[in-house]
Order: sequence, then C-alpha cells, then structure tokens
Amino acid sequence: MQSKAVNPEQYIAELPEDRKLVIEKLRKVILNNLPEGFQEQMNYGMLGYVVPHSIYPNGYHCDPKLPLPFINLASQKAHIGFYHMGIYADKALLDWFTTEYEKTNIKVKLNMGKSCIRFKKEAHIPFELIGQLVAKVTPQQWITTYESHVKTK
Repeated sequence: MQSKAVNPEQYIAELPEDRKLVIEKLRKVILNNLPEGFQEQMNYGMLGYVVPHSIYPNGYHCDPKLPLPFINLASQKAHIGFYHMGIYADKALLDWFTTEYEKTNIKVKLNMGKSCIRFKKEAHIPFELIGQLVAKVTPQQWITTYESHVKTK
C-alpha cells in the first residue's frame, strides 16, 4: 500500500495505532544502525533509505531522477514489509541473514520474497538482527554491488 505522505513523520502518523508502534520501532532500529551516507526519505510511497544523488549522481537505473534505493519499510495490508536490496543482490549477505535468523528465538518460518522480508506480528521481528543487517552495508559497498549485480541485469 503506497502512501502519499511527503515525509516519514506524516507516513507514520497516518498508520493505524497497532502498526504505528511497530513501524516506529523498526525505523528507530534502522536509523540507529544505518551507515553514514544513506538518507531517509519517502520512496515509492514507503519509508526509504537511499544513496542520495550527492553520493551517486547516476541515480536508479529504472529512473535516474530517483536516488539509488537500498532499504524500504512499509505497512502493507497483511504484513510489515522490510525491503533490503542487499539481500537480493548479494547471496553471501542473504545466506548470512537466513542463517542468523535460524539462531533467533523466533519460531516462525522466515517469510521472504527476493528482497522483501514479511512480518505478520511484532513478536516475529528480530529487531537486533535487522539492526545488524542494516549496519552491514555502506553506501559505497551498495553502489559497488548494485553496479556489478543489479544494474547489469
């Protein structure tokens, strides 16, 4: 569900109360662990964490006017969506995440798409692991991975 909010605060304010608390908590984890250089903004109607044009002037190959997306966070109809382009583009990072997820005390099977991790309940979110995942990739590392694995497809 894409929002028409113009900033993260407006996006969060528009959420139902039960989702607002979870999104705020995830946002805090992301912001506390996000390497320097990434920028928070609204991106595709979701909370987005991007490599700004000031660092990567080429922008996103699908639409160069847009900054290079990296992470998105959204309240969807039936779940919270955490989209991490790094796990889509870097198999080693995906393998690390899935292995570490299995070590958590969360007894719910990991629900993933190519870059999307879907959480139906707050109790199913490994907040500490999400923070570790966010911290693993710098903007320059993401640019390198993007240019060698994503942009060429």
